[in-house]
Amino acid sequence: MSEYTRLKKPFFVLAPMDDVTDTVFRQVIADCAPPDLFFTEFVNVDGLMSVGRPNLLKKLRFAEKEGRVVAQLWGLNPDNFRAVASQIADGSLARELGLPDGINFSGVDLNMGCPAKSEVKNGACAALIKRESWPLAEQIILATQEGLANHLPLSVKTRVGFSEVDMEWFDFLLRFDLDMLTVHGRTRKQMSKVPANWDLIGQVRQKRDDLGAKTLIVGNGDVESRAHGEELARKHGLDGIMIGRGVFHDPFVFAEQSLWETYTKEQRIDLYRKHVALFAATWQAGERPVHTLNKFCKIYIQGFDGAKELREQLMAASDTTELLRILQ
Repeated sequence: MSEYTRLKKPFFVLAPMDDVTDTVFRQVIADCAPPDLFFTEFVNVDGLMSVGRPNLLKKLRFAEKEGRVVAQLWGLNPDNFRAVASQIADGSLARELGLPDGINFSGVDLNMGCPAKSEVKNGACAALIKRESWPLAEQIILATQEGLANHLPLSVKTRVGFSEVDMEWFDFLLRFDLDMLTVHGRTRKQMSKVPANWDLIGQVRQKRDDLGAKTLIVGNGDVESRAHGEELARKHGLDGIMIGRGVFHDPFVFAEQSLWETYTKEQRIDLYRKHVALFAATWQAGERPVHTLNKFCKIYIQGFDGAKELREQLMAASDTTELLRILQ
């Protein structure tokens, strides 16, 4: 039985966002108000099983304080999914990342929903929703399950269709006895241009019940707060809620009662200073360029007089030393 089944329902998950939800940001969120599960950024298994592996390991780094962390994988070669899943399941990848014995990932998630043009063009991520790609999707799921060998749970994150809604995609996925299935309530074609359709997410949960499957169903799309997520979970009978962009508006989005609106200018600046200092300490070898911090600047440096001018100054900084000097 997956440890996910022991989570209090509805449980909450921070969505994987490339170049955003790295270990630094997750640690900041963990200190503010942690979700029940963190996902890593999505990592290419074909790259991990190549000479490019050292450049990709940064996407899998995590700290013990983050709690339950799920490794999200994508790619095209089932053999590479099997190999990486095995390395995660036996703990060898966690050791390679420098984590102590006994600390490991809590599960593996397969990215079958990212709508990015480059990944889809290559036949990966959301392209697997296309019916002609289902045989490959099946090979990937079965290979990953074989690699995990029942040591860790397997989940899939996907959308409600590619160009059009296709609910048979979920009949297909629910055959595989997945531990968890996260459903984003938009098609790939819709990207984020229309509101998420939570009625469709509820229909997936109903399919799960009708089929007698044990897969936990998690809903994703436009969740603004914990209370909003709990309301959606009740309405549609969901096991969990995933929040993505909502965290940009409130670092305390997973809290029962958010403190963000009460935060003063000084507290907001101090939280960004903490983020920058942790970034500098974590990526000492320059694994991440300083400009990646710009997208976080607007999370913290807002909601007070002079925020716009301070953001402009911070986003022009060339290194973390300069950023910390300005924030001081």
